[in-house]
Amino acid sequence: MLTLSDIINARNRLGNAIQHTPCPYSYTLSELTGCHTYHKLESFQMTGSFKERGALNRLLSLNKEEQQQGVVTASAGNHAFAIAYHSRRLSIPATIVMPVGTPLIKVSSVRREQARVILHGENYDEAYAYAQEIARQENRIFIHAFDDPLVIAGQGTIGLELLEEPIPLDAVVVPVGGGGLISGIAIAIKETNPKIKIFGVEANNAPSMTIAIEKNQVTEIPISSTIADGIAVKKVGINTFPLVKRYVDDMVTVTDEEIANAILLLLEIEKIVAEGAGATPLAALVNRKIANLEGKKVVCILSGGNIDVNLLSRIIEKGLVKDGRLAKLRVRLPDRPGFLGKLGTLIGSCNANILEISHNRQFPSAPLGENEVDFILETRGQAHIEEIITLLRKNQYQVENLSQYTSPKN
Repeated sequence: MLTLSDIINARNRLGNAIQHTPCPYSYTLSELTGCHTYHKLESFQMTGSFKERGALNRLLSLNKEEQQQGVVTASAGNHAFAIAYHSRRLSIPATIVMPVGTPLIKVSSVRREQARVILHGENYDEAYAYAQEIARQENRIFIHAFDDPLVIAGQGTIGLELLEEPIPLDAVVVPVGGGGLISGIAIAIKETNPKIKIFGVEANNAPSMTIAIEKNQVTEIPISSTIADGIAVKKVGINTFPLVKRYVDDMVTVTDEEIANAILLLLEIEKIVAEGAGATPLAALVNRKIANLEGKKVVCILSGGNIDVNLLSRIIEKGLVKDGRLAKLRVRLPDRPGFLGKLGTLIGSCNANILEISHNRQFPSAPLGENEVDFILETRGQAHIEEIITLLRKNQYQVENLSQYTSPKN
């Protein structure tokens, strides 16, 4: 099993090739979460995520013959980018297998580093199986994205950096996919100061570590689509699982809506772009998923910032809906002159901004003589939405709040 000395050796091996990333305090987010909140900004690495640490540590361990053979790996994006970038720096041939649905920004970033990119499979696990096949056929060195001891040790250097911060830490909250990141951090911190709590956060649609712990064995699970694609794996590592069991205090899950809202908070308040996985720790804190952290000093590992800008716009919209700042209302009204104008005036009297109106006259579900109008509104929060609905109902309008269960532009 990995030890603290392995992580210290990894740090010495990496030297100055990896950034010692900042860990700033957020006053506003601390108010929202109820604890003193810091963010370890791994998005500041050259490739935009923590994956550089483990990838480079593994590449530097190769002897000259292995370097000439070249490496192959599978990744949904960040590990791929890290392997490609540092392989180019070290003149090591690299082949990257990525799932077909990988965000375009991540595919483009890997290709820019002159790695051979193969798109294969619907998810990480299918890409992983194909990458292993290529490694056997072409006699290349396979580098696992999270279940390799040297990769885990490299990720653990984050823990060493946290211990050097001038913060009397109480807890660290870490995104969890296959478990490599949290395993390395947990070893570094728990072997140095076991009083510091370590918490893992998974996407609700991909809780592979949570289920493994519940069943006390590594278990392959079906996963659903999630905006935290970087931590969506069917099965955790055989090396990471015992480390998580030994060192991690608790695991929690967060929904896509909660993650989207956390991305929005980081963007608006801290001016930091986080990908879905990177925002999961804040999502857990904001939604009070972890008990007994009130007033504690807590570091969230912001694991990466590589997010497709098209996806970001949709996530921002989703976050605004979750926060009650976008609402979609369907209102039934008589199909007679003046009623739509009166409706708009009532909404305006509540200081809500009408962004879009969809007037369904041809195929309404309302009775004959009535129409349905959908409004997309810019609002101040859930209480403001309820104020608008109450006013409309007092004026005899039938109102349905569609934003409770659908995206505002669906």
